[in-house]
Amino acid sequence: MSENNCVFCKIVAGEIPANKVYEDDNFLAFLDIRPLSPGHTQVIPKKHYRFVWDLPQANVPGNIMEYFAVVQKIALAQKKAFDAEIVRSQIYGEDVFHAHIWVWPEIKGAVSNTGEIVKKIKEHL
Repeated sequence: MSENNCVFCKIVAGEIPANKVYEDDNFLAFLDIRPLSPGHTQVIPKKHYRFVWDLPQANVPGNIMEYFAVVQKIALAQKKAFDAEIVRSQIYGEDVFHAHIWVWPEIKGAVSNTGEIVKKIKEHL
């Protein structure tokens, strides 16, 4: 799949809407459209990489260490926002051919309003 056809690249470009919970110069985090639980977030590099391990190792903006720091930031925000004992993560890349990491909390109780979910996560970043 080329970058031109990549749904995540289109989200980064603003061509497809997304419920963003975090954004900086190199990374974007947004709610999954088919969540495993409320708060399920996709964390992606803005630059197109096929796999997570294709990101540069160090000394370059947007490197893999910065990527995992963003994933950690999202996970800790979810833990606080939803009083989750466990926040799960998974490196993924087979459904969309753009590096992405899933991060989702195991939530007690129901939270279904997307706006409320985004707000709760952002408040704890």
